Amino acid sequence: MTDSRQSIDEQQHGSPGVDAPGDGAPRPGTAETLAPEASESPESRATGADAEPGAGAEGSASGAAGGDGDIAEIEGDLDELVKIAAQRDEYLALAQRTQADFENYRKRVARESAGAQARGVVSLAKELLPALDNLDRALEAAAEDDPLLEGVRFVRSELSAALARVGIESFSPVGEPFDPALHEAMASTEQPAGGAASGTVVEVYQPGYRLGATVIRPARVVVAA
Repeated sequence: MTDSRQSIDEQQHGSPGVDAPGDGAPRPGTAETLAPEASESPESRATGADAEPGAGAEGSASGAAGGDGDIAEIEGDLDELVKIAAQRDEYLALAQRTQADFENYRKRVARESAGAQARGVVSLAKELLPALDNLDRALEAAAEDDPLLEGVRFVRSELSAALARVGIESFSPVGEPFDPALHEAMASTEQPAGGAASGTVVEVYQPGYRLGATVIRPARVVVAA
């Protein structure tokens, strides 16, 4: 009797631990399947939550490091530009000094060249002046009908023209006040009646010659007393 009653109960309610058809509720003794989220432990969830802020901080730190690197690179470029500008200014100053030195050298060489040329002309003129004096004496002593007179005049004229072409001119200071820088007094004479004032050149023995402001030979003169 007891066994038959138990069989009837099992048929009505099902076997223990087995879900009855159409009943969604779990029966006692049945193992439930946990969702993935539910299977995660609190420690793992905490670890995952803590990992995200750390990752963000690390990204911020790398971004800040990148910004500092850019600033350092810009500062390095600025320093390099400053150095280049300083070198440029130094080279410019050196070029200007070199140009000024060259200009001064050029002017000095030009002055020295002009001075050397003038000294050469003066030296040559001093060698020719005695020949001009002798030609003047020959012209004064020659007779008017002397056939050589015209030739001597021509030679004397050519020499004077050659000296004039290099800037040498003669001067005969008759009637001018005596100037020891330009004249050489050879003698003095009594002041003629109604004539030149005292200290005036009344006669020229030899004309003087000069090159610009340089006196090659002073005029040899007679001065009124």
